[in-house]
Amino acid sequence: MSICYIGVGSNLGDPVEKAQQAIIALKELKDSSVINASSLYCSKPMGPSDQPDYINAVVKLETSLRPLALLDALQQIELTQGRVRKDERWGPRTLDLDILLIDNLQIENERLTVPHYGMCNREFVLYPLFEIEPLLILPNKKTLSTLVENCPKNGLQIFNEIQ
Repeated sequence: MSICYIGVGSNLGDPVEKAQQAIIALKELKDSSVINASSLYCSKPMGPSDQPDYINAVVKLETSLRPLALLDALQQIELTQGRVRKDERWGPRTLDLDILLIDNLQIENERLTVPHYGMCNREFVLYPLFEIEPLLILPNKKTLSTLVENCPKNGLQIFNEIQ
């Protein structure tokens, strides 16, 4: 069994509902179990600013799925929730599920990069991850706490606190 961290993001349709449904789908994923899930966070879009804010979370998952099988399963969940893949890298989306970490693995191929290539600079990944795993040490030996200390929040808020 491997421990994986999955980033959840949505800013189209009903993003809160999409994120919650994604977490439920992860709980139902074969050969896997959700260990923990962060709060939902509201973040500013990373790409074009003429899109809605995002709802983000991080889920800790234990799975016996191999990395590419896990990726396929996550992409199927995205499709089920209406995800349409476009060339626009940071555009709006109904659901985005990213594999952030798998144990201490480092994977680099045409379909998958682990650790996720941008996770160390993204507040909407670091803060939810820190909420559920504050003592985490990444494969590059950096501590998550150090990354969080050096990452501005950029308006990131826990969703329940802004209602």
